Amino acid sequence: MKKGWEIKKLGDVYDVRDGTHDSPKYIKEGFALITSKNLKNDALNYDNVNYITEQDYININKRSKVDVGDVLFAMIGTIGNPIVIKDEPNFAIKNVALFKIPRKQDSYFLKYYLDSKVVIDRMSKDAKGATQKFVGLGYLRNFEIPLPPLPEQQRIVAILDEAFAAIAKAKANAEQNLKNAKALFESYLQGVFNSEVSAEKGWEEKCLDELGVITSSKRIYKSEYVKKGVPFYRTKEIKELSNSKEISLELFISKERYEEIKRSFGVPKIGDLLMSAVGTIGEIMVIENEEEFYFKDGNIVWFKGFESLNINYLKYALTAFVEKIKNLAIGAAYSALTIEKLNRYKIAFPKSLTEQLTIVQKLDALSAETKKLETIYQKKINDLDVLKKSILQKAFSGELKTSKEAVA
Repeated sequence: MKKGWEIKKLGDVYDVRDGTHDSPKYIKEGFALITSKNLKNDALNYDNVNYITEQDYININKRSKVDVGDVLFAMIGTIGNPIVIKDEPNFAIKNVALFKIPRKQDSYFLKYYLDSKVVIDRMSKDAKGATQKFVGLGYLRNFEIPLPPLPEQQRIVAILDEAFAAIAKAKANAEQNLKNAKALFESYLQGVFNSEVSAEKGWEEKCLDELGVITSSKRIYKSEYVKKGVPFYRTKEIKELSNSKEISLELFISKERYEEIKRSFGVPKIGDLLMSAVGTIGEIMVIENEEEFYFKDGNIVWFKGFESLNINYLKYALTAFVEKIKNLAIGAAYSALTIEKLNRYKIAFPKSLTEQLTIVQKLDALSAETKKLETIYQKKINDLDVLKKSILQKAFSGELKTSKEAVA
């Protein structure tokens, strides 16, 4: 540790408190009651915040009043997300740790320390609770911090501010490039399946039930699951496969049950298409090999017998209008897409399968290039996150000298 630094317990340096332990009555309007869930992205998030009466606000603040310069820290759920209070607060707190900052300490030094990976990792590991993790007030008071003199704290904060501003700018550029790459493909896709364009080209337009069969699977009950056998897919597996991710198999049915279904009802085969229809809607998988599997009824819709369509053309046509398809879904909290509504959905297509294939090949090429760019930009974003964690680690081991060295 650097000369002049000390190891101190947080409770010996800061006045560490927490919010109310009571459950005040919530009202439609009043004073906000901030909880751990309202600390997000270096700021207070008032989405789904609860409100309390003025008297409850006064009672809570007798013990845990928040002032400008104080640091708040989530004690329950996602441990961490420290924020510095910049404006005069008009809220009370619950399930939130409050660090009152003395004059000889820097608020942002503590904030950065509490945000460092080593702290979050250790607290998350030490946190108690089976269903919801939490750290107690006593634990926080006894947690240690490497503490330099105030001028050194302020120097480190200035370096971190400058370095993180540069990282934030680079990350914003990478995220925008990522959006642009996705938007480019989406724009081209929408252009291909634009109704006015297809009409000018003389394409046919038909409801999906005029072109093939849309169905689901035979119901499989939990009692029919086995430890080994034919893989059984749900939305999770379809999503993994449709995004070319390694599949994590968890459920199986017996080979005998699979063969019984195959004989009496049929199973997906090469040239069929599956689409998620519950929850995460619009994940699409084209069957391209003869590997045996079965899938969950209701959750996944099965397209088969679309002889007049190249199946990958159908995939792109459905992808192009996936947002519109989602709007057909019933249910607000639990979205589901019915076969009945899908049957009435219209798509346009050229009569020639050769022309359909040409369109598919162009879209495949653009999709591959888009995914390549997405990989590059996503890696850049991930690398910047790693760099930020590395800089914080250096800062609290006394290795940070200048902002240029920090981002080097």
